[in-house]
Amino acid sequence: MTSGVCILVAVIRVREEHSVHPGLWIAFVGTVIALQVPPGPDSMLVMARGIAQGRGVALFTVLGMTVGAGMVQLPLIALGLTTLIRASPLAFAALQWMGAAYLIWLGLRLIFTAAHVPAQHDGRSPGHLAAAGEGMIANLINPWPITFMVAFLPQFVDPHGSSITLQLLLLGATQKLTGVLVLGTYAMASGSIGTWIMAHPRVRRWQQRIAGFFIVGLGLRMAFGGGASH
Repeated sequence: MTSGVCILVAVIRVREEHSVHPGLWIAFVGTVIALQVPPGPDSMLVMARGIAQGRGVALFTVLGMTVGAGMVQLPLIALGLTTLIRASPLAFAALQWMGAAYLIWLGLRLIFTAAHVPAQHDGRSPGHLAAAGEGMIANLINPWPITFMVAFLPQFVDPHGSSITLQLLLLGATQKLTGVLVLGTYAMASGSIGTWIMAHPRVRRWQQRIAGFFIVGLGLRMAFGGGASH
């Protein structure tokens, strides 16, 4: 957790020296954390790992989901979106609209779909590196994280900034590092608190609904307010 905080501070210092507007970056951090805090499939999986196999396994699963997967996802997203933005501002604007529509759809799905509970694992505890690898693979083969990033990150990019690629990398790295902090908290709390949350489907359901309404509101704001970058 301490290393995650140190890395986040380093990202802040790099951000201050480059093109991401401070107010925009703060809004991005607040929005990302608000979206990550309500329990979802990733946090429920982390808690299930923690309950069945210990906090160490849960924490390394978090590192695989965030840092490990981010090392593959971020360069692909940054290079792809940078190329699109430079080639066609109109296509980038269309991507922002599609991203807003995707967020609205995602929020509605959270509101009207039953909370997902991951399958319980058996009591055999994998090694820490194996847990990190499994977390990384689970995140990479799941289309939701990268689809969300493609829809979400451009909303906070200034197309006229000095380095679009750097903006995307900093925003993406920030999202992954806040994920380390939020999911790491779930991993550390995966004892009695995790057991209580997983045993109360109504709590999970209302937290999921609250997250859904938040995401729908964010999508509407981005669609009709010109995007977060304006």
